[in-house]
Amino acid sequence: MAAPKKGRNQGAQGRPGRTLALFLIAIVALAGGMFASGHTTPRLGIDLAGGTSITLAAKEEPGQKNAINPTNMKTAVGIMERRVNGLGVSEAEVQTQGDRNIIVNIPKGTNSKQAREQVGTTAKLFFRPVLTTEVSGPAPSASPSPSASSSASPGTDKDGDKATSTPSGSTTPSATATSQGRAVTDALKADPTPSPTDSASASSSPSPSGSADEAAGKLQAEYAALDCTKEADRARAGEGAQPGDTTVACGQNSQGQWQKYILGPAEVAGTDIDEAQAVFDTQGAAGWKVTMKFTDAGAKKFADITGKLAKNQSPQNQFAIVLDNEVVSDPFVNQALTGGNAEISGSFDQQEAQDLANMLKYGALPLSFEEASVTTVTAALGGEQLEAGLIAGAIGLALVIIYLVVYYRGLSFVAIVSLLASAIMTYSIMSLLGPTIGFALNLPAVCGAIVAIGITADSFIVFFERIRDEIREGRTLGPAVQRGWPRARRTILVSDFVSFLAAAVLFIVTVGKVQGFAFTLGLTTLLDVVVVFLFTKPLMTILARKRFFTEGHRWSGLDPKRLGAKPPLRRTRRVSAPVDTKEA
Repeated sequence: MAAPKKGRNQGAQGRPGRTLALFLIAIVALAGGMFASGHTTPRLGIDLAGGTSITLAAKEEPGQKNAINPTNMKTAVGIMERRVNGLGVSEAEVQTQGDRNIIVNIPKGTNSKQAREQVGTTAKLFFRPVLTTEVSGPAPSASPSPSASSSASPGTDKDGDKATSTPSGSTTPSATATSQGRAVTDALKADPTPSPTDSASASSSPSPSGSADEAAGKLQAEYAALDCTKEADRARAGEGAQPGDTTVACGQNSQGQWQKYILGPAEVAGTDIDEAQAVFDTQGAAGWKVTMKFTDAGAKKFADITGKLAKNQSPQNQFAIVLDNEVVSDPFVNQALTGGNAEISGSFDQQEAQDLANMLKYGALPLSFEEASVTTVTAALGGEQLEAGLIAGAIGLALVIIYLVVYYRGLSFVAIVSLLASAIMTYSIMSLLGPTIGFALNLPAVCGAIVAIGITADSFIVFFERIRDEIREGRTLGPAVQRGWPRARRTILVSDFVSFLAAAVLFIVTVGKVQGFAFTLGLTTLLDVVVVFLFTKPLMTILARKRFFTEGHRWSGLDPKRLGAKPPLRRTRRVSAPVDTKEA
């Protein structure tokens, strides 16, 4: 067999220092970038840092077959994500699980109750005319409701149309049984927005008859029995009502009282709102208010309904903003709003205005959902889990190091330094991925990092065993490293490819916390290839020139006697027998 060219062999062994230097520069750059960014620790997931995890299940609705499909689920995820981020929660996670579940993970430091109200309120948003309303349950003795004149403030849209409105509960009108009955009867007939004349003459109007009488009686009975102070009644209010139905609903006013309503058919849907935001009125005395901009179709619908409502007396000049069968606001109008823009003003504080704007902007979902489960993890419990995971990782790492030292002796130095380099790279990258792509280190991800210790150690073992096999064949250390590397390289690449493929498939087909395990496993597998090729191999090439290893010291891990090596391979000359040329 022809020997390798001298120049090529020297070149292959003369570059490991340069490769090693470039790798060390890359590690310093990663660590420097981590400290420069200020993100010196990985971002922790909910199960480690604490937070709330909400699982929402899509509900089948009457008359909407096949509504639960991937397109609608994807749309719902996008709206929920924007709704949560509207609370200022930039680290929340919203993702699908299976074909009908959505998981919302909200980290600690967020008002979990407020987030649940916004995320869990997942039905469609509608504007419905108020037919009648009153305080539900016993009214508190203190804090009388302010009058409309004291709490209302005018606003102006782009076209100069005046709009006066108040938040829910600025007025708490009561309705007599006769006027309630009239309102219900009128709603069940053709026009859901009765005129002031009808309302004024309600007490002298004849009793309804036929099917309208039955429907009105049923609705009146449901309204009379409704107690919005009870959670069970609030959950049943308006259940199964379609957008075109007259229905009952509950809502909470600004004094914290529960009110019950009879509402007419929906006139405007949440999908008709193009934009909504909370703004502070610096010019007038309105304070915080909510401005709305409608789509072209929505502007026409809103102008029509406000024009009808403006002709009525309270409370039938109000429209209810209904989300998940609950009234979130019931402003009144005093003139038609025809400019495509409107505002709701009154005794809002900043948080109330922002919450209402958030609901208006992101309230219309293509599906209805219900809370399947809510899991809250405290920061203390998360800290205990993180500590347990780190202890498990430390134990695993210690066992690997003990095995390497006992079995490979001096070679274990190469493995330990390589593991350290891999750990620095992994930690720095995870710390930088938190603010860049939102990666959060959860408990399964910690498990993936622990598993990666074994995968990385396995690569070193493959390389070391190939070198020792060459020494057993009688070769010296330098040629053994060069000949053993190509064979070890193929084995390492195949092994890491299988691990990475498994991690990629697991990441694609799973959701939630399991993806954290898959992501960490895939990342550490790629880093294993980088470390072995750019650090372990060059370092081993350099150490192969040191006397401690080349002479096969008994503590080097490469002692030919302990490995049972054959005698060194040497070239010998064939000596021919002398030929006697003399004749006998």
